[in-house]
Amino acid sequence: MCWGLNFPAIHLSLEQFPPFFLVAVRFALIAVPTLLLVPRPAAPWRWIALYGLGFGVLQFTFLYLAMSSGMPTGLASLVLQSSGPFTVLLAAAFLRERITARQGAGVLLAVAGLAGIAAYRAGQVGGAAVVPVLLTLCGGLGWAVGNLGSRRAGQAQPGEPFRLMLWMSVVPPLPLLALSLAVEGPARIAGSFHGLGSTRGLLALGGLAFTVVVATLVGSGLWTTLMGRHPSSTVAPFSMLVPVVGIGASWLLLRERTSPTELACGALVVAGVLLGSTRRRRSTSAAAPAPTRALDLDEGSRQAVAPGLTGRGGSGPDRAAP
Repeated sequence: MCWGLNFPAIHLSLEQFPPFFLVAVRFALIAVPTLLLVPRPAAPWRWIALYGLGFGVLQFTFLYLAMSSGMPTGLASLVLQSSGPFTVLLAAAFLRERITARQGAGVLLAVAGLAGIAAYRAGQVGGAAVVPVLLTLCGGLGWAVGNLGSRRAGQAQPGEPFRLMLWMSVVPPLPLLALSLAVEGPARIAGSFHGLGSTRGLLALGGLAFTVVVATLVGSGLWTTLMGRHPSSTVAPFSMLVPVVGIGASWLLLRERTSPTELACGALVVAGVLLGSTRRRRSTSAAAPAPTRALDLDEGSRQAVAPGLTGRGGSGPDRAAP
């Protein structure tokens, strides 16, 4: 629920702040106390940097840009689940992980659903409406890149996914602030601080606080705890509640409607991710499988862990709070 409600919170913040600057502030609010109070993990810095680059910079740069460009809030929470199929494919390409038939079928089903959403928006809403969908898909790809870094960092420093997530947050602020200054400009950044005492400004600040405290710290902390205490195949399917809560909250709070066609295609995405992230039950006569270890959190994080589809011949998403 924390991550699902995060999408309306992002929407409220984007009403006041430009997207790149907002992402920089989001991670800076975590990075500063982390640098001062949290010991640096022993994992190699290159994997922490890859984690932060993918999950923090690429995912949220594209997601926030998509939402500020017209991507419906609820639909964004759904399309971002593309990180699951992307994680499977990247893990197979770069980590030489074997894609099982079940995972392959899940990827194809999810891709079919995402293609259906893009085709519907191109035909019914107009070709320009496909751009936010493509940007959100790029965000899902960035999340998957971050999952590779999170996995390698977690292998080097097992048992400390939350600390890795905190130190991942050190990576995004400076590159995103530089991007914001170059693209959005100092005038637009300064203008976003005007009217913070208004209703819109207070809602934007509340959305930012929710994103940092509830979605990232509380949501990621709870996810990390659950992944550490229970099999990943038991916990991972609950990530599919993110788009359910995201779409429902967007309808209830923002009066945003999602078409039946998009919901049907979204159901294919959810089904594909679930198919690839749940294990096929073995017969009781078979030897009990060795317990799987949660890879790393992320949103975050997402983090947090991509709702999805990873693992060597098995499952166990690498997620982070969105």
